[in-house]
Amino acid sequence: MPKQLTLCIVHQNGKVLLGMKKRGFGKGKWNGFGGKVHEGETIEEAARRELHEECGVIPRDLIKRGILTFIGEDEHDLEIHIFEIPEFEGTPRETEEMRPQWFDENNIPFNQMWIDDQYWFPLFLKGKMFTGIFVFKNDEIVEYTLNIV
Repeated sequence: MPKQLTLCIVHQNGKVLLGMKKRGFGKGKWNGFGGKVHEGETIEEAARRELHEECGVIPRDLIKRGILTFIGEDEHDLEIHIFEIPEFEGTPRETEEMRPQWFDENNIPFNQMWIDDQYWFPLFLKGKMFTGIFVFKNDEIVEYTLNIV
């Protein structure tokens, strides 16, 4: 079974809140906020916890937008549950892990994001629900499928 992870993207009024990863896996890339689902935790609980830990806000609602599976050369496949956050409580703040910044949805910095984001992010911005599988070799996408559900 793949390792389950969450990804929350705050999206409101034509803007998207992304975080610059400051350490660890994905350092130097813009991304949504999320991470591992802990044992005994639901996917939604993990999404809420990670969003709060990484940028200090609490989602009022989680809208499930997609599930992406990433298959790599190692045995650790990933299943990412993607949530849209239209409203939240608190003020986004920098943490040890992430530096949040608002982007106009027409100016997403894809050249500084994960390579797969350019394929599924436009579906997210259009409010579509989607599933996808990305197969990687040497950090390059060798095959992918995306489906609107």
